This record gives sequence, structure tokens and C-alpha cells, in this order.
Amino acid sequence: MTADDVTRAAKTRAKILDAFARAERVLFTRPAPKSARAQMKFLRTREKGSTKSLAERLGVSRKTVQRYLSGASTKPNKRLQEALVQETESEWQPQVRAQARQRAASSGGLVISCRAYFGLGPEGTSDAGRVRDISVAVSPSHAAAIIAAQEEGATESDLHDAVAEAIADAYFRQGGGGRAGLEVKFADVEWLNIAF
Repeated sequence: MTADDVTRAAKTRAKILDAFARAERVLFTRPAPKSARAQMKFLRTREKGSTKSLAERLGVSRKTVQRYLSGASTKPNKRLQEALVQETESEWQPQVRAQARQRAASSGGLVISCRAYFGLGPEGTSDAGRVRDISVAVSPSHAAAIIAAQEEGATESDLHDAVAEAIADAYFRQGGGGRAGLEVKFADVEWLNIAF
């Protein structure tokens, strides 16, 4: 892989992870804590009451955590606010997320919508590569592979390949036919959404 390919794969991985986070937020049965104090309290419980490990997790001092917990500070800077939101949502309602992932991997599959470059065949043919808007339901087996790759912290190229293969099978190779061995290039993802 060239340096450009690595950069593209990293950007695609970030878009896939962001799409998973957005899809999971839709599933929440109760809203996640919004205030900095409520987020700190919630995250402290997830750290088994340790303000020291919470401070390390957020990249701030222990004194900063204690100020927010006591209510002395209420307006975090942009970096801390983003960390609080991200960490809170990553820990919020783990059973709801686990059930949705299990359902997707066993019976429901995922719906992937994206705008990206898809290359199928040589230039000058109807299958020539171009940017396409695609929305497709992928099978539970592909959903399981994507979810497993995401949960295991797969490399950029592995996660990219899992999503590319799922889209290729569901959209371009559906029904087998003469297109079963069709090679599909998936690149330059402009946006990507995932729904359970």
C-alpha cells in the first residue's frame, strides 16, 4: 500500500467508527448525561470510583476531575468536552449496544449507506469506476465480520476491506450469476452511515 492508500484507509476507518457511534446513539432508550458534572459522575462509576484513573482516561489532572464533580467547574474546554461526550457515549447503555450488535450479526444484518468511489471494470465501459451513492442491506455474516473487526480494533485496511466486501457482495454481486468473482474497488469515501 502506498502512503496515500494508508491515509485513505485511515480516513475510511474513522468514518466507519463514527457511523457505528451514530447508529448506536439512535438505539439508546434514555439520553446520555449532558452536563459535564453528570458525565464525570457517570464515568467515575465506570472507573469504579477512581478519580485518578478517570483523570488519566480524560487526559486531565485529578484536581480538574474533582472540581467538576463538586460543581466548582461547569464549562469544560473544547478538548475536554469532546472527550467527555465521546467517553460517556462509548460507555452508555452497553447492553442495548450489545443486543443490537448480536441481532445484526445473527439475523438482522446492517444497512450501509455511503457516497464513495466504486471501480468495477475498465474505463470506457458501463462498469467504469465512478462516485456512487449506495444504500444496501448487508447479510448477517458480513455484519458479524464488520462488527468483529471493529470490536477487535482491526487495522485500517482490515476494517475497510470488511466493509468493501460487504457492499460488493450485497450490491454488485447479488444473486451470483456471472458477476460472482467481480473485483470491486472501494475508495474515497465522502460519507458513510450504518443502521442496525
